[in-house]
Amino acid sequence: MLKKLVIKNVALIDGAEIDFTEGLNVLSGETGAGKSVILESLNFVLGAKADKTLIRSGENECFVKAEFDVSNNVFIKEVYAECEIEQDDYLIIQRRYNVEGKGSIKINGESANASILKKFTALLVDVHGQSEHFHLLKNSNQLQLLDKFGGLKLEETKLQVKEIFAKLKKVNDEISLLGGDENQRLIRLDILNYQIAEIERVSLKEGEEDELVAIKQKLMHQKKISEALAGVSACLNSEGGVCDILANANKLLSSISEYGEEYSQLSDRLNSALSELDDISSEASSALDELDLPEYNLNEIEDRLENIKSLKKKYGLDYSEINNFYENAKLEKDKLENFNELAEKLLIEKNNLQKGLFKLYNQLGDIRRESAKTLSNNVIVELKELGMGKSQFVIEFADKPNFEECKFDSANGFDKLEFMFSANLGEPLKPLSLVISGGEMSRFMLSIKAQTAKFSEISTFIFDEIDAGISGVTAKVVAEKLAKISSRVQVVAITHLPQISAMADNNLLIEKTEDLTRTTTSVKKLTGQEKIMEITRLISGNLDSVSSMEHAKELIESAKAYKKSI
Repeated sequence: MLKKLVIKNVALIDGAEIDFTEGLNVLSGETGAGKSVILESLNFVLGAKADKTLIRSGENECFVKAEFDVSNNVFIKEVYAECEIEQDDYLIIQRRYNVEGKGSIKINGESANASILKKFTALLVDVHGQSEHFHLLKNSNQLQLLDKFGGLKLEETKLQVKEIFAKLKKVNDEISLLGGDENQRLIRLDILNYQIAEIERVSLKEGEEDELVAIKQKLMHQKKISEALAGVSACLNSEGGVCDILANANKLLSSISEYGEEYSQLSDRLNSALSELDDISSEASSALDELDLPEYNLNEIEDRLENIKSLKKKYGLDYSEINNFYENAKLEKDKLENFNELAEKLLIEKNNLQKGLFKLYNQLGDIRRESAKTLSNNVIVELKELGMGKSQFVIEFADKPNFEECKFDSANGFDKLEFMFSANLGEPLKPLSLVISGGEMSRFMLSIKAQTAKFSEISTFIFDEIDAGISGVTAKVVAEKLAKISSRVQVVAITHLPQISAMADNNLLIEKTEDLTRTTTSVKKLTGQEKIMEITRLISGNLDSVSSMEHAKELIESAKAYKKSI
């Protein structure tokens, strides 16, 4: 619901702050006072194309802020998540535009682009006559509205369609995993056979690469390793070497170990060192013996490592990944080679599901067509009450496809429809999106919304020119319908009719004032007596007319009584 609109430097408005309420908000004022500026400002902040002529003369930029209460709007919460904007019960949109043609948009303080803005505003306000925000101009929204109007039986059928469609999608996915058509399967089999053969040819063993790298290092530096190991053995075991020197030192310590514990401990430590050195010498000698690797050829090892490197590049980073790829490839190959056996069951299941889905598609279409007749008849009755007894409204459906033509690509059936409307006798029916905006179109939309407001995702309806060409009894009917709609959703109406103004829950007066240099438009919330005076003006234009004032009071009392009866 729209709570507040703040306008700065838009056309004749240098600054205005308008508070809106639940129910019916009515804007009235003298012709030329600037009521259209309010609507232009709202369209601007909702994402309409900006124009420099919007900026008040002499100013560098214009600014509009709109505040919405979205605490009960579940659809907006989904858009919050989709656009990664922090959720809040209040949605605040700010938009600026300057004389250089540059602008900015912020949603709850975060910068946004026009695309993100329209995702939000498409679910907030339905501004009659502005295609950017007119929800029902889209065929998809027309179908969605009809489905909600169709009631429980239609909803239950849609759930059945969704259930069967989900099963069909799963079967189609399984068929695709088998390889698609014959040519695709043959191509895939060739690729798998090559991959399997390549992995089998290399026949990689776990840990083999590390082992070959180690052997390669030994072969490449065999002389240096051999000389080092031989040198170690000579240093430790040659006559007069390290071991002989330490053995003599140990004899000396042994000879005095009985004279003190500390000498005995030194002797023990030296014995341990001698034992460790003997062990090192022994292992160095063994390593020298093992260094002779006649069974390995350096060139062969390098070739083998290159083959392993090639496998890793194609099929995995290590033995485990390559082996997993190999096992999966064999499984896929087996499925493809046995396609006919596996696919036959799936294709039979697919055909059965399509038959069931086609039957449900038709059932859904029949229910929709019955709902469409009811909705169109109800709307025509509404139009007659609004003085448009010659108008026509038909919901046209595209022809149903037969089984062979059906694509089975939607969980919402195969129906395509168009809202068709003609305002006058003899005029052809036209798609709603092609009907020129005006008072007649406004009354048509009023009729539609009188029937469907309770199903709408939109929380605020705005009507301009709703009173064009009507008066008397029809004006009273329009006011009553606006009151009914506003009992379910917020309504903002711009009007010249006293009947509509009397029915308002929130009256806003648009006034234009002039001084020596400038013209300014302002917005004023009317109190009880001020509301009576404004309705008096709308009735006769004469604020001093006693009869007009009494009539105004009667209209207000009659409106209060009607709203209590709703």
